Amino acid sequence: MAKQIRVLIVDDHEVVRQGLRALLRRRPEMAVVGEAGSVASAVAEARKTEPDVVVMDVRLPDGSGVEACREIRAHRPETKVLMLTSYADDEAVFSSIMAGATGYLLKQTQGQTLVEAIERATRGESLLDPAVTQRVLEQVRSAGVSKDDELSLLSEQERKILDLIAEGKTNKEIAQEVYLSDKTVKNYVSSILGKLNLRRRSEAAAFIARRRSSPETP
Repeated sequence: MAKQIRVLIVDDHEVVRQGLRALLRRRPEMAVVGEAGSVASAVAEARKTEPDVVVMDVRLPDGSGVEACREIRAHRPETKVLMLTSYADDEAVFSSIMAGATGYLLKQTQGQTLVEAIERATRGESLLDPAVTQRVLEQVRSAGVSKDDELSLLSEQERKILDLIAEGKTNKEIAQEVYLSDKTVKNYVSSILGKLNLRRRSEAAAFIARRRSSPETP
């Protein structure tokens, strides 16, 4: 028997979670390994269950599913996240893409389409609802990122960690300050260096020092 796809369901409405659970349990190749209704519980449940795919509501009572996606992916990059929402929101789509989401689907999506999306995500395919994301992706491609906008690639948490790197703090010290595990901080640092096209922590510290000393930096 092939290995089952482990799925975590995140939505603040119990009825929605029940519907998704019932849908996925009809598929022998899938196993619902956990449920959550908030950002905090989603991150905690993902660390405990280590799912292959998270089906994530964008809007949660204690914050954004986008931030939960970012935290989950930083801790365990192999976990795929499918964002699920009722609204075709360009800003949420863009944020989801930048947070590392594999796909973004509307809740009106048919059950079979969601099942196929989960299967494709586990195969490493990137999928995004064309009707919702086409103009956002075109905007991203056409705009590009200038040297002055490099920091716009970083999430709020990544910027905070970058500032702490610039202060000379170790991963352990940063982890204590931002209440994350050492491993998660290490993943954040790797992500920061990759986005800024840097190789070492010292280069990241120099990057911040240059920006702070520049008269054009606000």
